[in-house]
Amino acid sequence: MQTIGLIGGMSWASSLEYYRLINEAIRHELGGLHSAKCILFSVDFADVARMQHESSWAEATEILVEAAQKLQMAGASMVLLCTNTMHKLAEEIEARISIPFLHIADAIAAQVQAQGLRRVGLMGTRFTMEQAFYRQRLVDQHGLEVLIPEPVDRDEIHRIIYGELCQGLITPQSQARIIAIANRLAEAGAEGVLLACTELERLVGQAQAVVPRFDSTRIHAEAAVQRVLEGLRAAV
Repeated sequence: MQTIGLIGGMSWASSLEYYRLINEAIRHELGGLHSAKCILFSVDFADVARMQHESSWAEATEILVEAAQKLQMAGASMVLLCTNTMHKLAEEIEARISIPFLHIADAIAAQVQAQGLRRVGLMGTRFTMEQAFYRQRLVDQHGLEVLIPEPVDRDEIHRIIYGELCQGLITPQSQARIIAIANRLAEAGAEGVLLACTELERLVGQAQAVVPRFDSTRIHAEAAVQRVLEGLRAAV
């Protein structure tokens, strides 16, 4: 079985979800006592969050490249970066390792296209919503049309993510706000909404929305499991 390398800690709560989802998917597919072979390199999110808000992207790049390289040296067969925002540095990381890097936006786009959708709303940190690294990949490489919330809604999502979710706080009030923002994206023409922050699905849970939601954490984790299964089939 191939070994999944996880760069986690951004936040640790979402990394816990990755580990749970990957192992549940492996057990579902293989049955019995099967679980995933994983290696986790977990960073200190306080350092990374500071670099994000100070735009110290070169410093952050070195931390994440080192993490990816250590996973490779430890025997990982692939690398998952367990955060949407830090995919801003995906190209730099991928260029400095020799094992596959599974990009989260590619996994999400595949799920959107499988449902026959083209116009989607994007919800995540302010970096993910406003900067080009994520939106343009969806547009340029996958032909999607991407809508983002209005500025006041972007501010509120960002505040909820860093001020609450990354600290383990889940409140009904914030759940209602996030659902309302998703519904406004639907009213603006979104056929589905991308929860492009690994924390957001923990908040939203089973709450109803007017269009399909795409949980980046689950989709990314399941993409890694499919890569593992493909490797097992090829080895037979």
